[in-house]
Amino acid sequence: MRQPRCGLEDPFNQKTLKYLLLGRWRKKHLTFRILNLPSTLPSYTARAALFQAFQYWSNVAPLTFREVKAGWADIRLSFHGRQSPYCSNTFDGPGRVLAHADIPELGSVHFDEDELWTEETYRGVNLRIIAAHELGHALGLGHSRYTQALMAPVYAGYRPHFKLHPDDVAGIQALYGKKSPETEDEEEEMELPTVPQVPTEPSPMPDPCSGELDAMMLGPRGKTYAFKGNYVWTVTDSGLGPLFQVSALWEGLPGNLDAAVYSPRTQWIHFFKGDKVWRYVNFKMSPGFPKKLNRVEPNLDAALYWPLNKKVFLFKGSGYWQWDELAQTDFSRYPKPTKGLFTGVPDQPSGAMSWRDGRVYFFKGKQYWRLNRQLRVEKGYPRDIAHNLMHCRPQTPDATPSDGDTTSSATGTTLETTSLAIDITLHTDRSAGDTILDITPLATASTALLFPGNVTHPEI
Repeated sequence: MRQPRCGLEDPFNQKTLKYLLLGRWRKKHLTFRILNLPSTLPSYTARAALFQAFQYWSNVAPLTFREVKAGWADIRLSFHGRQSPYCSNTFDGPGRVLAHADIPELGSVHFDEDELWTEETYRGVNLRIIAAHELGHALGLGHSRYTQALMAPVYAGYRPHFKLHPDDVAGIQALYGKKSPETEDEEEEMELPTVPQVPTEPSPMPDPCSGELDAMMLGPRGKTYAFKGNYVWTVTDSGLGPLFQVSALWEGLPGNLDAAVYSPRTQWIHFFKGDKVWRYVNFKMSPGFPKKLNRVEPNLDAALYWPLNKKVFLFKGSGYWQWDELAQTDFSRYPKPTKGLFTGVPDQPSGAMSWRDGRVYFFKGKQYWRLNRQLRVEKGYPRDIAHNLMHCRPQTPDATPSDGDTTSSATGTTLETTSLAIDITLHTDRSAGDTILDITPLATASTALLFPGNVTHPEI
């Protein structure tokens, strides 16, 4: 019988260790964030399963894991369907590929939300065991040649009295060392949730395929964010990503925003709502914010950063303001007519942004406009947001899969680590100070953010 196994082929050396090392974190105290949870389990049960998955590893190695509820985290766990902007591998529906993870120090762990995730039962797929396996990859372990090891490429199903195999322990300790009694006393234990959270009435989740938006933003690292109500999602060339509550990404930020804009010049993100403005660096709010809009009208319609003059443009009605973030701006000459600068765009846009190539986009209702280099609306615009931008398909009973749809007839369940465009050289003969892997990105990596220092922040 053909057993289900992982699609990752591991280059084992028969004369060396059973486990495989892929890399390691340069620190032992890691943060994690649970971005969302599966619908097949109560939130308390799912969180407890994920916490236990972390504890399998912290029980045998000098590692600590601390949960954060907002902003960036070293390890990020999320559930999504067949496509996501956060990973290059697509899921395939129920069965086969269950989850995948990035190697250190990338930190993404993704689970297929179409699976029947369960706990304490032989039915479905055990979330705790799969999460522990994927966290092993996220911590730097490859697949083990022991079939009973957690890190074996074949998912063996639910095990009532599950514990790590000696090969799993040997692998993680080869990366981070053994957990000594002194380390146990010093480290903070991760507390498992003991009381189920009281459910709150969720705000209505918008339909991204409706086409109507509150704001659009080209954010840090070139990610495009779409905002509607209390939710935000990313937009890529292949369509839209999973929805998250705005406050889950930017702590302290309300929903139903008027406008959002990111400035590569300062690395600041500004959000506008009513007569207030919020400033964030990545996902952390800047001290002293939110502030009141003093010299610009409240209830803005849209905002964008224009790379040609490195200024932020704020729009309301048929007018605009031009704002220099690092200098006092004379707003007495504003607002000016929007159509005097951007020809053919609608009044009262719901969103605006400039793309990486410098082209400017405006959004209103269910349509969007693109401007050419002369700042005139291009021929063929406006276009439909849902169809052309979100890549939504008409939901009809007779709809047939497009060329991009794939259907697999193979059976079995697969664990998979995310394939990355990297060149990896494994060093088996090394001193204690050597790195385990030489990892050379084949694509340009994200550069570190630079923040302006010792500058006066003019009010707007």
